[in-house]
Amino acid sequence: MNRMLLCALPLLVSITSPAQTPGPAADPYRPVYHFTAPKNWINDANGLVYSNGQYNLFYQYNPQSAQPGHLAWGHATSPDLLRWTAQPVALTEYASLDGSNTMIFSGSAVVDKDNTSGLFAAGKTDGLVAFYTGHQERAGAVVAQHQNLASSPDGGLTWQRYAGNPVLDIGSKEFRDPKVFWYAPQQKWVMATVKADRQQVYLYESKNLKDWSFLSRWGRVGNTVKEWECPDLFELPVPGGGTRWVLLISAGGPVEQFRGQQYFLGQFDGKTFTPDQAYEEPTYLDFGKDYFAAVTFNNVPDGRRLLVGWANDWAYAQAVPTGTEWRGSFAVPRELSLRRTAAGLALVQQPLAELRRLGKEALSIKSRDLKPGPAGYELPFHGESYDLELTLKPGKANLLTLNVLQSANEKTVLRYDVAKQELTLDRRQSGNVAFHPMFASSLETAKVPLRDGQLQLRLLVDKSVVEVFAQDGETTLTDLVFPTQHAGRLSLITDGPAQVTALRLTDLSQSLTP
Repeated sequence: MNRMLLCALPLLVSITSPAQTPGPAADPYRPVYHFTAPKNWINDANGLVYSNGQYNLFYQYNPQSAQPGHLAWGHATSPDLLRWTAQPVALTEYASLDGSNTMIFSGSAVVDKDNTSGLFAAGKTDGLVAFYTGHQERAGAVVAQHQNLASSPDGGLTWQRYAGNPVLDIGSKEFRDPKVFWYAPQQKWVMATVKADRQQVYLYESKNLKDWSFLSRWGRVGNTVKEWECPDLFELPVPGGGTRWVLLISAGGPVEQFRGQQYFLGQFDGKTFTPDQAYEEPTYLDFGKDYFAAVTFNNVPDGRRLLVGWANDWAYAQAVPTGTEWRGSFAVPRELSLRRTAAGLALVQQPLAELRRLGKEALSIKSRDLKPGPAGYELPFHGESYDLELTLKPGKANLLTLNVLQSANEKTVLRYDVAKQELTLDRRQSGNVAFHPMFASSLETAKVPLRDGQLQLRLLVDKSVVEVFAQDGETTLTDLVFPTQHAGRLSLITDGPAQVTALRLTDLSQSLTP
């Protein structure tokens, strides 16, 4: 999707990636089990597709620096969505004879197993076709945004831009982020794009991935404070029978002035998306400040719908204090499903099941009474990269507080107000918050009703990333934090008698060490 892009020489070797390289002392903020590029700037996930036993993660990447600009598609592959290998830069910015410069904005990728495009050799069943927004500038001014394709016969290692690009151009400067998928009932490809400034999704169809015809448009509902970006449209089963189509849109977020994502449930008949309700109010995907531009994988073999989001916010993304070597990470992939709740049918997000293969159990508690008082209960574990599962019964307590990444003068605070049934993530004392005035400007709060009188939480904490999953994934909050003291303590505090009914902590600090 966004906003800047790149021109670069390809990487010549594969490198074992994300945060498997620098140790905590050398790089206190590079996550251990959340994806980061080996160096430089990243933002949106692009071209998520499974092929030949590998998950392909393409992403907006600046090979020149850790600042936004000159965006290309970086590339990494993984057999399990846990351990990633960096691959050569896939798609790079290019100049035209008319003096304009076309940069590679966000998009998607598909496996053209039947060679509907005619771009591959006879019998080729694993050719990849990528769709990206060409962001065209001349003398620093935006000329156009249009949709383009490139093909790869070798699993995404090398690419050829299509000679007939752009394959879709409506003469707009705000037309981007193509998500392409196969619509089996009508044996055709469908592309979801956005007319960003109109807050509308535009849908197109094609039989050959090269020639596209307009189907319909839909939008201007929910959050329309900011432009719409990064659409994704897919089908999920409904418990008890039937299906719903889910439309994801990146736009304004639940915290004013920040970006976020909303989702809509409805039906898609191959031409038109019809929502289940009016959606006069937004239905948000994540209630933190740092989850944006999430899209799902195509072609996952077991049928799971897996989502990857950028853990950052454009308000301060280029200022986050991770140094000059790298900037940007992705949240852990999330598996999506639908669940019937008291409030109706809801989209549920749960951490990738494969995450449980990592690390070692460091702490397990079946039951523990919590006594009120300012000291609370300090867990017998210190660390900055872990997976914490916790179930609390409030009892007579009105306020439940969990402090993580806690040191003498720092802590990231998760609070639950029993009466209001609200969960709040507070990073105002989390460490370095002064690098940008908006970083600690407000709290992140979500409505989280108790279930059977209990609050179930799962926290993925990874040095500078905190992901919170409440009530088995019915609500999520994602925030960046930048501790400076690194004691890594955890404590539980209540203002009345309460109880831990289950607790399990898995140490992930060495989970990806070769």
